[in-house]
Amino acid sequence: MVWQQVYDPLSNMWLSTLLAAIPVVVMLVGLGFLHMKAHLAAGAGLIAALVIAVFVYNMPAGMAGRAALFGGFTGLLPIGWIVLNIIFLHQLTEKNGSFKILQDSIAGITEDRRIQLLLIAFAFGAFFEGAAGFGTPVAVTAAILIGLGFSPLAASGLSLIANTAPVAFGALGTPVITLAKVHGYDLMEVTAMVGRQLPFFSVLVPFWLIWAFAGRKAMMEIWPIILVTGVSFAIPQYLVSNFIGPELVDIIAAIVSMVCTVGFLRIWQPRTIWRSTSLKGHENSGGEALAPRAVTQHPRADVIRAWTPWAILTVFVFIWGLPSVKAALNGLFAPAFPMEGLHNLIEKVPPVVRQPTKEGAIYTLNLLSATGTGILLSAIVGGLVMKYNPVQLVSQFVRTIWLVRYSLITIVLMLALGTLTRYSGTDTTLGLAFANTGVFYPFFGTLMGWLGVALTGSDTASNVLFGGMQKVAAEQLGLSPNLMGAANSSGGVMGKMIDAQSIVVASTATRWFNHEGDILRYVFFHSVALACLMGIFVTLQAYVWPFRLMVN
Repeated sequence: MVWQQVYDPLSNMWLSTLLAAIPVVVMLVGLGFLHMKAHLAAGAGLIAALVIAVFVYNMPAGMAGRAALFGGFTGLLPIGWIVLNIIFLHQLTEKNGSFKILQDSIAGITEDRRIQLLLIAFAFGAFFEGAAGFGTPVAVTAAILIGLGFSPLAASGLSLIANTAPVAFGALGTPVITLAKVHGYDLMEVTAMVGRQLPFFSVLVPFWLIWAFAGRKAMMEIWPIILVTGVSFAIPQYLVSNFIGPELVDIIAAIVSMVCTVGFLRIWQPRTIWRSTSLKGHENSGGEALAPRAVTQHPRADVIRAWTPWAILTVFVFIWGLPSVKAALNGLFAPAFPMEGLHNLIEKVPPVVRQPTKEGAIYTLNLLSATGTGILLSAIVGGLVMKYNPVQLVSQFVRTIWLVRYSLITIVLMLALGTLTRYSGTDTTLGLAFANTGVFYPFFGTLMGWLGVALTGSDTASNVLFGGMQKVAAEQLGLSPNLMGAANSSGGVMGKMIDAQSIVVASTATRWFNHEGDILRYVFFHSVALACLMGIFVTLQAYVWPFRLMVN
């Protein structure tokens, strides 16, 4: 029997919205204020979501349980699979000493921690976002930063802040491609619109990143190289998105940004070297940062060997991200399992969609094409290059599973929560609250995208969830559907730093377990502030000349 979603079960939108928000509030309060362990906070949020779905939204209990189970499977693959294998690689490089050589080689480019952040967290992270997405960039950059001596809070929080501007074009453009495919947007038009919003923030975010790390004065000391990093990313981001397509936006922009930043260092150096590895104002929190040490010069051959595992990782992740490779691997093995009692048994109804639409629930075990599998293979190849034997590799892999066991449980519970809110319609209730804001809709519609990513952990999922609603609302208000569709994705990127799975990925990569609440409290202001700035920018595009000239 088909169950239709109800978005105002109490016939009072205010009350319905308040109740719909309870599961998310329970989880965030548990993490951020009650200092609960992440898996316990996620479990509490999931229980609250089940109660609200069944007793308020009248979702059949069996259906609610299956929706949570379906989300849990998604948490294991692809998200948990990525986290497990990137930590496995990091463990291998750390155990044999090559990671220390890599740290020294980065410090050899510049000892200034601010510029290291630009290169690693922003530019290098953007490359991994473009190639793989789904938590990979935060896992990689946070692991590198913690190895360089950054405090756990700095490595975690700054990696999350940096991973914003590239997200809409992550995983070879998956969020924008999905938005167009699912909701009928013209792919090139909505890609171009995103490319007229994010470049401004690609310039802003590097400044914001260094300000968050070292303060305004320290930021202004190196403003020339921050500007070079941001502009050299923003210009290719605009050009590729507007004239080529969404697939290679981040990869091209990240490579150009890294080359320009390193090249600029040949003709410019900061007057003072910033060696502190703790966040300004948080020197006595965030765990113990490693003491700054003198840079050791290593033989060229040793440096090449130290970078080899990460070069192998880059190649594998890029290859695994190619649509043709994914299709070929899925052709070999990717069994699909419709979730009995859930698949096509839930209907979305207007005003979210134009006509009742059934929600599919098919779990695809695409183990071969999963990004995490590419990372695992790169770790195995890299491990063999580092002279590990097969027995040592298996032993280290088992140790890594034990190391991240609670993080994997947390990711499963959080994805279960996010999936249940989607199928029960509670997240749509929250979205409709934003949609009923009239002339202020460009601002709040942008925040809807932010909310979607904060709830689901994915810009792609947020576009699936709210992309249709954005289109319908824009047409009713006389706005450009492409503007608001793009705003959903562009606003969503600012929610990436506070979504629960990203925070767990960061805490796991830095091995700062059970401190997810500290990370959330630190990044929350940055997320809200940047999302509001994006909302203001979209509002200007909607109503104010000359910003309206950007709207097609």
